Amino acid sequence: MKKTAKPVIGIICDVFPRDGKADRPFHGVAAEYIRAVQLGTRCTPLLIPAALEQTADWQQLCRLLDGILLTGSRTNVHPDRYAGQSIAGTLHDRHRDTTAFGLIDTALQCKTPLLGICRGFQEINVALGGTLHQNITAMKDKQNHAQHLDSGLPQDQQYQPAHHITLTAGGYLQALLGQQRIKVNSLHHQGIQQLAAALSQEAIADDGIIEAFSLTSDEQFLVAVQWHPEWHIKEDPVSQQLFSAFDEAVHQYAALKTHPSNSS
Repeated sequence: MKKTAKPVIGIICDVFPRDGKADRPFHGVAAEYIRAVQLGTRCTPLLIPAALEQTADWQQLCRLLDGILLTGSRTNVHPDRYAGQSIAGTLHDRHRDTTAFGLIDTALQCKTPLLGICRGFQEINVALGGTLHQNITAMKDKQNHAQHLDSGLPQDQQYQPAHHITLTAGGYLQALLGQQRIKVNSLHHQGIQQLAAALSQEAIADDGIIEAFSLTSDEQFLVAVQWHPEWHIKEDPVSQQLFSAFDEAVHQYAALKTHPSNSS
């Protein structure tokens, strides 16, 4: 019997210098994202280099990929993308910006399932016309959403749950998780200022910062969260349910690509 190939989830990479040498760029992603796809889905992870600029690349990826995962990162979306002003000391990755925005546009055109995490969450919002707060930490009316980042604690402790969020009544996540309040980890300085018109709020922190959204249209799976569900995929039910929903959407999409007549 012929073995059926697993659906493929593309994971975006960052570009970074090796050993601080800018003339030796590397493309890579934190292992936790690969692990989350391996343990949280029934799919094959495939790394996408952050150096795609030709239209043909997007169309080829559309045919190849059954799902897209936009990951978190130490870098941030360049403020040029939403008419913001640069803040000294903020890290950017323009190669990743270009690739992420191309992937988002391609996912929307092809209705490819898309899951965004942290930077990926912010990328989707900006790509669809939203804006970002560049430094929540400096805002007096906001809580510290990055209290454990660079704290000197071991990484597994930095990624422990940090604050509660409220799920939007009647929203996709509330229906999926069957809860109104959950506690999430939090390691971000930036966050949504203006939510893009095409998106619907799915969760909010007690200080008003949006923590999750979905595509208002139900034409495809597009969900993004500000926290890091990839980190505790083995033991956290919320993380498992989120990746399981992504997995189900990816499998349905892959099946329709293989048998398009079933879409009626």
